[in-house]
Amino acid sequence: MHIHILGICGTFMGGIAVLAKQAGHRVTGCDANVYPPMSTQLEAQGIELIEGFDPMQTKLNPDIYVIGNVVSRGNPLMEEILNLGLPYISGPQWLAENVLQGKWVLAIAGTHGKTTTSSMLAWVLEYAGLAPGFLIGGVPENFGISARLPQTPKQDSKSTSPFFVIEADEYDTAFFDKRSKFVHYRPRTAVLNNLEFDHADIFDDLAAIQMQFHHLVRTVPQQGLIVINDQNSLEAVLAKGCWSAVEKFCGEKFSGKKTDDSADWQFKNVDAEGRFDIFFKGERQGNLNWDLLGDHNRMNALAVIAAARHVGVAPCIAIEALAEFKNVKRRMETKGVVNNITVYDDFAHHPTAIETTVAGLKAKLDAAYSDGKIIAVLEPRSNTMKLGVMKNALPASLKDADVVFCFGANLGWDIAEALKPIANKSQTFNDLEKLVQAIAKTAKSGDHILVMSNGSFGGIHQKILDALG
Repeated sequence: MHIHILGICGTFMGGIAVLAKQAGHRVTGCDANVYPPMSTQLEAQGIELIEGFDPMQTKLNPDIYVIGNVVSRGNPLMEEILNLGLPYISGPQWLAENVLQGKWVLAIAGTHGKTTTSSMLAWVLEYAGLAPGFLIGGVPENFGISARLPQTPKQDSKSTSPFFVIEADEYDTAFFDKRSKFVHYRPRTAVLNNLEFDHADIFDDLAAIQMQFHHLVRTVPQQGLIVINDQNSLEAVLAKGCWSAVEKFCGEKFSGKKTDDSADWQFKNVDAEGRFDIFFKGERQGNLNWDLLGDHNRMNALAVIAAARHVGVAPCIAIEALAEFKNVKRRMETKGVVNNITVYDDFAHHPTAIETTVAGLKAKLDAAYSDGKIIAVLEPRSNTMKLGVMKNALPASLKDADVVFCFGANLGWDIAEALKPIANKSQTFNDLEKLVQAIAKTAKSGDHILVMSNGSFGGIHQKILDALG
């Protein structure tokens, strides 16, 4: 079968392209913005990429068009598909019908940490010999690819793995299907990692997102498991109805609660190096020693160990696996070091994610007795941030940074005004080159430049490294 994917360079649609190619289909696709790492991954898979949405692409005569949610009415190729009455389907529906059917799906949902937690879980199952398939909105360093079909476990060469790990996004499915993507996946193991208001372009308020999470809960079978953060916003989701077993994990940062003995999974005894003990129903399961930063990642680890246990992976094996987890590209990824100045790249864009990312780096530096500055460089690029819904939360989210630079081009609000509470340590720019020069002038030996954006940010990471050199 020949499938043509509209919006192929998004992390989700790019993953679908990889899965379809692995399944033996001919895959082509188009997008308006083609940049690494997704473009590199797709080209390596032998997938033909076309820049733009020219209606002439219908001359390719694919068997079906798979439509990403970046495509809206008015898109010239989409209009031609509609006018000609050609067959089309959303990405999540194609995935559900062609890949997930009959699989034990492990779905990771939540406002924050979906990509990292999904990557952790896929790696734990791989380490345990279960050879899962996965589709993740990033590139896990342990695999080097964002998606693959289930493999054949070494201990059972006669059949492929039944397990599939998926990052379960609450964003809408397509212009013709406004349900959240994750309602298509029908997981047997569902992780509800945290829940805050986000995606202000499609959701009116937190209650609207909670209703979508409730729809996800409705699809989990009675013999399934819901692993859930003991957080008030998620408790409200379960209160709408729950028909499956539930295991709760708890931590102060994302739940608003102190560690609670009523939670099934807890982490305790965090030491100066970031090691910590993991407990299940009051029984110590082991000590995790790894390189990831922050309490948010410790919460992610609890969720992963609980989900892996549901498919038969002992917590002690999961802890061993997590000690060898290498993280995900664009999650506190070191892009280079020049003159003892380190430049990092991170996907953080929601104020909570910004706060936890900066706090995690600060804790690492404090533990190393480093006196280098944290220079935070932020591009408020998500749809929610562009609308200004979260602008008042930005100053508090950057409290642990020593210096803040913000790129404010193409915003519908005044970034300098929003950052007035931290005006003594912040600067804003609308010109990328001037921003780069200001950063390079400020940074000194021993400093750490943390770049946060959910886009390519004009290649600023390399520009900073070049300017520092």
